Amino acid sequence: MAFTSHSSPAALFVLFLFTTHLNNYLSARKILSSEFHTDTDFIRTSCNATTYPDLCFATFSSYASEIQANPKMLATKSLTLALNTTLSASQTLTDLCKTQGLKPNEAAALHDCVEEISDSADEFTRSISEMEEIQGKSFAFRMSDVETWVSAALTDEDTCMDGFSENAMDEDIKAAVTTAIEKVAQMTSISLSFVNQYAGSK
Repeated sequence: MAFTSHSSPAALFVLFLFTTHLNNYLSARKILSSEFHTDTDFIRTSCNATTYPDLCFATFSSYASEIQANPKMLATKSLTLALNTTLSASQTLTDLCKTQGLKPNEAAALHDCVEEISDSADEFTRSISEMEEIQGKSFAFRMSDVETWVSAALTDEDTCMDGFSENAMDEDIKAAVTTAIEKVAQMTSISLSFVNQYAGSK
């Protein structure tokens, strides 16, 4: 079925969702069909499907023996590490809020950022709990929830950085926030990729 310039927004959105899930499915199948000589091979292949393959491999290769070649364990571990990174960033932001001589716009942006990152931490916590659930909702429904929550965490991080887009912000504070949030955003992106891979593996 061809979509023309007169296709409805709803039809185009459905096509986008279908294409996204198809790509996730094909990526997961490619990984699962690969032969892994070591647990590290699985990590490397999985990381190559992420936006940050080098950071991903450097982070997860040390957990290779724990994760083995198990997509669920990889996704769960990524959520745990993303949560830890988020909690560390939250502490950094909380400490920055105590900085003497903050301008009103800086204090407001930091306060909003703390709230956004707190929301991200909650979404990771819920996701980890959902990954461990074996009864109740179907696998597809459960994974859809996790994908939604991790995607929401990524949006929270973007919203946090939006508050520091003003040129009037103190450069040192902006740099500290940027460093902390970039780490969280990168880990969240990797985690979302692994969750999508696991969701497409069934």
